[in-house]
Formats: sequence, C-alpha cells, structure tokens
Amino acid sequence: MSSQSLFARVRGKFFHYYFLAKRPMTLGVRAMVINETENSVFLVRHTYVPGWYLPGGGVERNETFRQALAKELQEEGNIALTGEPLLFSIYFNARASIRDHVALYVVKSFDQTAPRQPDREIAESGFFPMSSLPEGTTASTKRRLD
Repeated sequence: MSSQSLFARVRGKFFHYYFLAKRPMTLGVRAMVINETENSVFLVRHTYVPGWYLPGGGVERNETFRQALAKELQEEGNIALTGEPLLFSIYFNARASIRDHVALYVVKSFDQTAPRQPDREIAESGFFPMSSLPEGTTASTKRRLD
C-alpha cells in the first residue's frame, strides 16, 4: 500500500469520526446527474476514499435537501440545477454510522458551467456512458444506476 493511499484512508477516517462526533444524526444528499442525450452520468472520484461515486455531501443545519444538493453539485461538478430534481429514494447508510441517511435525487435539468478541475477534495470527475462506467465505480453506485 502506498503512503499516499494510506494517508488518504487515515484522513478519510479522521473526517468521518470528526463529523460523527459533531453531528450524531447525519443527513446527506447524492445525485444521479444524467445527460439523456448522451446516456451518460456524472461521477466523482474523491482524494480521500477509493472509487467513483455519485456527487453529493452532507446537509448542514438550516439547509434544505434541495439547497444541499444544489451546493454539492456546484462544488463537485460546476453543475447548476435548471429544473427540479426528482427524489428517487432515501437510503440508510449503516456503513457510515447507525444514524446516517442519504436522499438520492435524479437530475436531468442542469447546466455544467465548466469542467471541474481537480483539487484537494475531488481528484477526478466527469460524465461517463452508462454502458461503460470507469473502473473502480463502487458497487452501491452501480446498484443505484441499475
């Protein structure tokens, strides 16, 4: 295991436990941002956990799910909502904690203002054909897309 991947795993665990202590009940949002014309989906690869995921993040205090979704899409993909997202499902994420819930939305009306450049949080991102997802796409992401 490389020192970079070990550092990323330790950093990911630290942030996980830090947020668990600060917010024992966690709420999150994720989005299936689908380009229907190209039959593709937007995915992100974080710097602190392995794999490709649907974009998303935590819902902060005094923030609605919609506000959190818009914020996370802007931050992780330069994606602006141009229509209403459709709530697909709410999942209990027992792997994160015993009190973590994630609302998954389908987004088909959006604009991407520019490609997302890598930084300390997002290593890579982009639209990928549904029939050819990148290697390392997480099993849960694949299940949601199916």
